[in-house]
Amino acid sequence: MELTSPSFANNGYIPDKFSCHGEEVSPELSIEKIPDNSKTLALLVVDPDAPSGAWTHWIVYNIPIVSRIKEANAPGEEGLSSSGKAAYDGPCPPSGVHHYIFKIFALNTELKFDKPPDKKAFEKAIEGHVIEEAQLTGLFAHK
Repeated sequence: MELTSPSFANNGYIPDKFSCHGEEVSPELSIEKIPDNSKTLALLVVDPDAPSGAWTHWIVYNIPIVSRIKEANAPGEEGLSSSGKAAYDGPCPPSGVHHYIFKIFALNTELKFDKPPDKKAFEKAIEGHVIEEAQLTGLFAHK
């Protein structure tokens, strides 16, 4: 499976539009080579460089099998970011260059939660259900 974005290259800088400096909308993502036996897709976006430990920026699950996730669009159900909102939480590091890891998971099931999951609940739920995964890393720093 492959994850790319027309908005930024792997290990390239994420444009301001997708951060707290701009519109803070999610970037467009392209997904290729999705395994045939996938039932749903799930997306996790994390900043491992956050001072308080890995910061969750976005969780989307029960995404239908699609090759493209449009800009400013949550194509499934949203989990909680580290700031506590069930929505995309754009890059906004306190200092320095941070890495934003977009991970897409091909799952063999739909996920069910009583309430929007945080990262821990999401990761527990996908255990044993990941057929394949891919990642894309973007960089961001305050200018």
